[in-house]
Amino acid sequence: MKRRSKPEVLAPAGNLRGLMTAVDYGADAVYCGGKAFGMRSAPRNLSLDDFTQGARYAHERGARVYVTLNILPRNNEITAIERYIEQLRGTGVDALIVTDIGVLMMARRIAPELELHVSTQAGVTNYAAANALYELGARRVVLAREMDLQAVRDIRANIPDDLDIETFVHGSMCMAFSGRCLISNYLTGRDGNHGECAQPCRWKYSLVEEKRPGQVFPIEETAQGTYLFNSQDMNMMEHLDDLIDSGATSLKIEGRSKSAYYVAAMTNAYKSAVNEYMVQRGFEDAEGNELKPFRDRVIRAGEEGMEDAGPDSVTLHADEAFAGMPNWDSAVDEGELSNRQARRTGLERQAEYVEDAGWKHAAVHPAPPVELPDWLREEPGKVAHRDYSTGFYYPEQKVTQNTDRSAYFRDWLVVGEALEWTPEDGGRLTIMSRNKIEPGQLVEILLPGEAPLQYVVPAEGLRDADGEPVALINHPAHVFSLPMPVEVPVNAALRSRTKRPTLKAE
Repeated sequence: MKRRSKPEVLAPAGNLRGLMTAVDYGADAVYCGGKAFGMRSAPRNLSLDDFTQGARYAHERGARVYVTLNILPRNNEITAIERYIEQLRGTGVDALIVTDIGVLMMARRIAPELELHVSTQAGVTNYAAANALYELGARRVVLAREMDLQAVRDIRANIPDDLDIETFVHGSMCMAFSGRCLISNYLTGRDGNHGECAQPCRWKYSLVEEKRPGQVFPIEETAQGTYLFNSQDMNMMEHLDDLIDSGATSLKIEGRSKSAYYVAAMTNAYKSAVNEYMVQRGFEDAEGNELKPFRDRVIRAGEEGMEDAGPDSVTLHADEAFAGMPNWDSAVDEGELSNRQARRTGLERQAEYVEDAGWKHAAVHPAPPVELPDWLREEPGKVAHRDYSTGFYYPEQKVTQNTDRSAYFRDWLVVGEALEWTPEDGGRLTIMSRNKIEPGQLVEILLPGEAPLQYVVPAEGLRDADGEPVALINHPAHVFSLPMPVEVPVNAALRSRTKRPTLKAE
């Protein structure tokens, strides 16, 4: 498979429509699951025929399709997985996303023409693991979600340039290490490692004391109780330059269970942000023509400029990053340490031990920040979301829990979907209504590759499916039309700000 020459925007899809929507709105690649062996069983997912049709649709538009095959399989599933890989070979998909090493080697043997990507479930946290997987045939590692930005740099500096690094940039986060959680198994019998997670980490928890059964006490973050494990969502929109500069090859949007609108909005936003990066960093002109080959800014060992690049804020916070790193007390002779050293925390001692071993964090060639237009910075707030964070990328501002709720913020509503635009009568748009539309209302129309079109609904010209005039559109799932002087693509979403922002349970 041909290597990419610029950062990849990787979008989710839970069905064939989602795949096509992602491609229409600029995805360089789409990841999706089949009817079995993937880590999301809630979406409808794709059949083999869907994969064939979806791969053809994507390839005709310069995009690729990756299939999730990333469960932790049991013995009785191995033969079926072998048969499934053989079936996937004939669909035209481009890569398999795997977790289990046995499945990786099986896929390499059965379908050598398919690229192999190692899932975040594998928990890759260092360059030694990445290099070992590369030798086994992997051409991409999806880093553990717990990795900080400095770790991405360090891995990129110590692996082959043709080994892709995929990192998450947007969407829901899991409270468990790289998603390997057993809470759902214990509480519901639904296996989170087989795509059936019931998301009990989002539930509301209280405390019951052993000798007082039946008396429930809130664990009081608020008077209403607390949600112990309910992680914030990720939003790296305003930090993509840091992530790309640090060696990330593929930027992954989470959300295979999300709506087509979510896929369209976030794919369009992140693709547009990457285009801004490419122009402002001097790799492309405004029309997308290449000015110079793309390359990240990580300084490899022995590369010119390594000694001149001073530490930035990411490097300075590097050793605060992963509190789960092992304590080196057992590896250091306490008798050889001064009393002052002996009083240091395990992490401080570890940092000194690593430094004594000759380790030095990778630096990057400095560059001015990429400035995004306002509409891009605002886009993540126009889909349903929990409180946002930057995940674990910046140790000084780590992700935390939403302790007082598990619902989603919803400041914008989809009010319609475009069915057909015609130029007659100065332009007319036929829509399938979703929510109320009335004269004077400001509506945004999501267009591929550009800022949303702002449109004020006129006082006249609204019609029902029979062409009869109506005062407003107030019947969901009915066909209406309205004046529209600008051509609008089929399936484009029409959205409007809610009069009262709400919390939406999902």
